[in-house]
Amino acid sequence: MKPPLRIGIIGMGGFAGSHHRAVLRLEERGHARLVATCDPHADSFAVEQREWHLASRGVRVFHDYRALLDACHAQLDLVVVPTPIQLHAEMHAAAVSLGLPVYLEKPPTLDYAELERMIAADSRARRQSFVGFNFIIERHRLALKERLLAGEFGALRGATLTALWPRPGSYFSRNQWAGRLRIDGRIVLDSCFGNAMAHFVHNLLFWAGGAGLFSWAQLAAVRAELYRAHAIEGADTFFVEADSTLGVTLRFATTHACSGASSHCEMVLCEKAVIRYSVGSHCEVRWNDGRVERTPLEPFDALSENHLEYYRYLRGEGERPATSLADCRPFVALNDLAHISSRRISAIPARQVSTVRDEKEQKDYLHVAGMTAAHESFLVKGLWPGQHGWEREPGEVATPAEIGRFHETVDAMLGR
Repeated sequence: MKPPLRIGIIGMGGFAGSHHRAVLRLEERGHARLVATCDPHADSFAVEQREWHLASRGVRVFHDYRALLDACHAQLDLVVVPTPIQLHAEMHAAAVSLGLPVYLEKPPTLDYAELERMIAADSRARRQSFVGFNFIIERHRLALKERLLAGEFGALRGATLTALWPRPGSYFSRNQWAGRLRIDGRIVLDSCFGNAMAHFVHNLLFWAGGAGLFSWAQLAAVRAELYRAHAIEGADTFFVEADSTLGVTLRFATTHACSGASSHCEMVLCEKAVIRYSVGSHCEVRWNDGRVERTPLEPFDALSENHLEYYRYLRGEGERPATSLADCRPFVALNDLAHISSRRISAIPARQVSTVRDEKEQKDYLHVAGMTAAHESFLVKGLWPGQHGWEREPGEVATPAEIGRFHETVDAMLGR
């Protein structure tokens, strides 16, 4: 086995903890070695430090990422950045300025201009950075896209995503940036669409990419209606329609304003068949002639597999990272254009919103009556909720040429 890659992880709280556990599993298998980590509140993670065996593994602990990089950069092969969205750009810039490639948690940023600066900065690293949109590397997904590109399913007509993920009110108070549009002057745009369900949005763009296996839909136009039921700055419910430059229409309906079990499904609509893909569950191909292919999806340790995939690239065993910063342009543009198109974030009519108490969790959820039906009407028939009782005007058509209006749109949403 080749020597383990030497890693620094910036952060201990939130999703950084998942990366710590993944790297520990990989270290036990000889693939990685954690050299250093940091957190502004490192001392408050004493329990986690013991759980991750940092002392016995010889891991150095710092309180500032700059101190970690100054002290350890010569000993590192990569840096993992699973920090809040608004900190990604500065931490990425600090690492790549020292030549270090970065495993960057999704989304890399949700500001199109900042993304371009990050792409330019990435050229300083020894190898390209990787953005952790976890499900792109699923074996069955890649095989299906190869069949799609080969024309087996006929022409691609469209694609849809529905995702209903309940989140209690406490979800939006778990940190200072949850549900925010800006913080400390920086774009955050935290939402179900841009963050929690970003994997699935990125997946749908991947299905519609026609320029090779690792390609994503290029946008021609976007329309959107953004809503909120929770008392937050941003939106907790998105209805978005996008036309690609290849003439494929994509529709996305995502929300946190619901209760009960989570659900999500990616659908790819082709000339000869419809593909239904549900991450963590199964894939189904329904052919027009009546044939049905149903395949259970194999267990998938998303973080470990994405780490290993990136390690292979860094060792020269792969041509490219599964998702580079440049590959994120359609995803970031889609988020920005959705806000431009919607122009404002509308409150879901109060008569449709109720509070549902989960006695087991001892948490309250906001539930919007008719949310599932609204998803189905939009995805199948193209009927916008604003035209059917949600009391708002349609979003305007926004094209990539108008993306320069993004910052002023966010300012207007904040009343500035």
